[in-house]
Amino acid sequence: MFKMFKKKESDYNVYSPVDGEAMLLEEVNDQVFSTKMMGEGVGFKLKSGEVCSPCDGKITLIAPTKHAFGIEADNGMEILVHIGLDTVELGGKGFEVLQQPGTRVTKGTAIIRVDLAFMEANNVDLITPMIVTNAIPFALEDNVIGNEVSKGETLIIHKEK
Repeated sequence: MFKMFKKKESDYNVYSPVDGEAMLLEEVNDQVFSTKMMGEGVGFKLKSGEVCSPCDGKITLIAPTKHAFGIEADNGMEILVHIGLDTVELGGKGFEVLQQPGTRVTKGTAIIRVDLAFMEANNVDLITPMIVTNAIPFALEDNVIGNEVSKGETLIIHKEK
């Protein structure tokens, strides 16, 4: 009877929030992320203008400057997706918020749209870290680092074995 309350391994799966290339967090050119001050995670070289939910859950935060969002996953993970480096300096320009805090979303739901032409014209580094901000143990999926990933489709994080 109590098996219905037990989480399956697949409940811990977290997918890519973007189309792009996955990279180690230590390679992100920002010490806040590369030294893992905010938590463990992975970076992405953003290649399309849509940033999506990496899992099923509830949006807990949209930064006032629209460059980041937080989500509380149904599996208990608290995840921060930070679009670009130093993008807080843009004051929200180049970003369009598609979902609001408190909204329930599923993996692959578009959260923020990025104006890639604006970013390129302003020489913005669009490396996008995804951080697990609470201390839930997890593992990176084998063979994702250095490879192309697809938003909502490529498995990035799974339950630590």
